[in-house]
Amino acid sequence: MSNSDQIQPVLFDKLDIRGVLVGLEASYQQVLELHDYPPLLQRVLGEMMAAVSLLSATLKFEGRLILQAAGEGAVQLLMAECNHQQDLRAIARYEGDIPQDLAFNELLVNGRLAITIEPAQGRRYQGVVPLEGETLARCIENYFSQSEQLPTQVHLVADGQRAAGFLLQVMPAAGTAEQDWSHISQLGATLKSEELLTLDNETLLYRLFHEEECRLFEPRTLRFHCDCSRERCGNALQFMTREELLAIVEEEGSVGVSCQFCNEHHSFDETDILSMFSDSANVPRSDLLH
Repeated sequence: MSNSDQIQPVLFDKLDIRGVLVGLEASYQQVLELHDYPPLLQRVLGEMMAAVSLLSATLKFEGRLILQAAGEGAVQLLMAECNHQQDLRAIARYEGDIPQDLAFNELLVNGRLAITIEPAQGRRYQGVVPLEGETLARCIENYFSQSEQLPTQVHLVADGQRAAGFLLQVMPAAGTAEQDWSHISQLGATLKSEELLTLDNETLLYRLFHEEECRLFEPRTLRFHCDCSRERCGNALQFMTREELLAIVEEEGSVGVSCQFCNEHHSFDETDILSMFSDSANVPRSDLLH
């Protein structure tokens, strides 16, 4: 996979179809190094990271896109984020042993998939659908079918070292989209997971669409980066009362907050707590931690 840690849009010159390719390696491994995830969750989290990278390629503004799968049972949450600067982070919350032969929708009982768009300026948007597909790729396809009414084909693969994804989608309000989609989606369906994980983007496109006029845009680099900070952790603490926090300080010496994404730890002592709740403190009380 020569296009690792890059996202690259695909243009079909004469068709009302768009595509995106993504490959992850160092950014994916950095996420896994921070947590001791079971092998199945390592692979699923790689698919989540590839998927959110693909989806973020459609962002035309400053902000972030968040992909979440939540449910009941041993796995409560899978989350991946990507912003307009192509900064990636991801996390899984689970308990106990995770069987290695579970389908994606079996990992999260009564699960739901949410795609959230958070512009730096403007209103937040979220779409939610039930987890009804056996793979994350099928669940995302169902999301676009139900929420956006856009025919979409998604390919995702991860092996604990590398992750990759390919998205094909009808362009909104396009004229000949139905005819184009029938042809291109059949070609795209022949893509094998091993090819997606090992072939460079140029070779992959030629393998699938050598009779079509398609080309790659300039790639954009992806990286693992967490935007947590001491200030944001302090903001989160303000959802407890001053008295509750001071009681913790008296018992334990300080209040500690750790970022679940990057494991960065911040401690707040009595002086910090008193300053936080002083009249002169300029800390927004609505900024939840992550």
